[in-house]
Amino acid sequence: MADPLVLLAALVPWIELRGSIPLGIATGLGPAVVLAVSIVLNIIVFFPVWAVLDVLYKRIENWRAVRWATRKALKHKPSVDRWGVPGLALFVAVPLPFTGAYTATLLAWLLRMPWRRAFVAIAAGVVAAGLIIFALSLGVLNGLMLLA
Repeated sequence: MADPLVLLAALVPWIELRGSIPLGIATGLGPAVVLAVSIVLNIIVFFPVWAVLDVLYKRIENWRAVRWATRKALKHKPSVDRWGVPGLALFVAVPLPFTGAYTATLLAWLLRMPWRRAFVAIAAGVVAAGLIIFALSLGVLNGLMLLA
């Protein structure tokens, strides 16, 4: 069973699996379980975020900040149309803050990407990011153990 703190970290925006995987491994949980749980939770986040955006947008579409964000996102729509699923997956796969499932879901939604294509791209990116963070976490911890 995974530690509740690891589960929470996997669900917190902008921490997501980039924080839950190293946290889980550092606390001594089984690396394979930490990886699997972090990836699954981070992928599942897509559905409630997409649904909330659909419901919420109708209530706030006339807010200045929302209109500004929509204009900015649509300005880049030709690039998104050109790169599509691989571009969004690569965006999510880069293990940096603000490039996770929450931000990618918001971007895909603002760019009016079909939800199925957005989900496939985000899921692929989350898996790639999870594997990168997993490898880095194991490597760093093993390196630290060698120094001790």
